[in-house]
Amino acid sequence: MALTTADRADVIKQFQRHETDTGTPEVQIALLTTRIQHLTEHFKVNKKDVHSRRGLQMLVNQRRKLLKYLKRKNLESYQDVIKRLKLRDSN
Repeated sequence: MALTTADRADVIKQFQRHETDTGTPEVQIALLTTRIQHLTEHFKVNKKDVHSRRGLQMLVNQRRKLLKYLKRKNLESYQDVIKRLKLRDSN
């Protein structure tokens, strides 16, 4: 099942820069991360769902590209997003 409108609104509210912000890389990365986490839980139950696994790979690649862009353009924002979403280990 996809994200509900309320879930999307919560994620957007946490990561938006201003009131009407829905398209900045930070928001997009947060939405993709939420969808990836949802699909990961789905695969724990449905191990043989190969078609959805391809969709998961596409989401992970899209998030990776957005993170790479954000790191190149705004390093502070990149580090903030990484920390808030707990994507990398802090060594």
